[in-house]
Amino acid sequence: MAKTLPLVSVATLQKHNSEKDCWVSLYNRKVYDVTKFLSEHPGGADLIVDYAGKDVTEVMADIAVHEHSESAYEILDEDFLVGYLATPEEEKNLLENRNNVPVEVKMNMDLTEFHDELPPDEQMSVQTDFTADVKKHKFLDLNKPLLPQMLTSTFSKEFYLEEVHRPRHYGKGSAQLFGNFLEPLSLTAWWVVPAVWLPCNFAFFYVGFKNQDPVTALSLWVMGLFVWTLVEYCLHRFLFHLDHYLPDHRLFLTLHFLLHGVHHYLPMDRYRLVLPPTLFIILAYPFYKLVFGLLPFYMACSGFAGGTLGYIMYDVTHYVLHHTKLPQFFQEIKKSHLEHHYKNYELGFGVTSKFWDVIFGTEITSTYQKRA
Repeated sequence: MAKTLPLVSVATLQKHNSEKDCWVSLYNRKVYDVTKFLSEHPGGADLIVDYAGKDVTEVMADIAVHEHSESAYEILDEDFLVGYLATPEEEKNLLENRNNVPVEVKMNMDLTEFHDELPPDEQMSVQTDFTADVKKHKFLDLNKPLLPQMLTSTFSKEFYLEEVHRPRHYGKGSAQLFGNFLEPLSLTAWWVVPAVWLPCNFAFFYVGFKNQDPVTALSLWVMGLFVWTLVEYCLHRFLFHLDHYLPDHRLFLTLHFLLHGVHHYLPMDRYRLVLPPTLFIILAYPFYKLVFGLLPFYMACSGFAGGTLGYIMYDVTHYVLHHTKLPQFFQEIKKSHLEHHYKNYELGFGVTSKFWDVIFGTEITSTYQKRA
């Protein structure tokens, strides 16, 4: 069983700052109660008391002060670990108990492993231990910009696909992708999608409806909406999860990472859950040319309006499934999508519905359909 430990705020850590009540943190993450260890410390109690209520990462790594072996770190974890230092994001979401979730969580439940059952919602928003993650998986370091690491990587396609689909959580907003002035281009708030595209969508709908019989216009609109559900499924399954058909080269792996891999690597990143407008234009343009090439102009306007409304609903739904407490009616859709992330990324491709997953046999139907 995973040991349950509390999240500790910085203010709480700082209160334990005396010889009779001495807490310290390591990597600004793990919190230890070392009060009983003071008298046994080879370097003397005073050295620890000087850092009571503070982080000791630098001083423990400073050989000039006192050399610490790997076993020293292991002893801390085994005997003195009492909690984890909450990031500002975790303090807001968990310590304030905004959604009436427990303050205590299973901190050593490894989300990078695929599980029989979904982890609790609050567990998905607990920051990954960056240092331990790099040491264990030898993949990307969340402390550094991700794109340069991908471009200079030497790992194989098989290793990349296995690791990029194991969920992590940055816990401090959005992890750096570029690490420079281009960073804002990689971030899109969910409300940008309806704000930018609903006016365009309404214009297509209005032109089609105004210049055709209402029944014809609405029928084509509904058809476009329905066709989108298939497009959504196919894009997710055959483009975003091109996966095993990728050439085994770091440039193609980097392209995959930018298109969809980063979302599986950091599935709870609020600003990488919807398509940036420029990427949507690139992906939508072939469909625009196809629809307006096959149908008369006004019929194409109605059908395209239905399809683009489907996309807008898809992106907003995607955000909602990751970050909103939903009514019971929508829980099954949310469960299916999160299982795609935390149980088996090769199944469960529908986001707004499971219809096409059922049709094509890619629905996650049992607790045994998880990744090894």
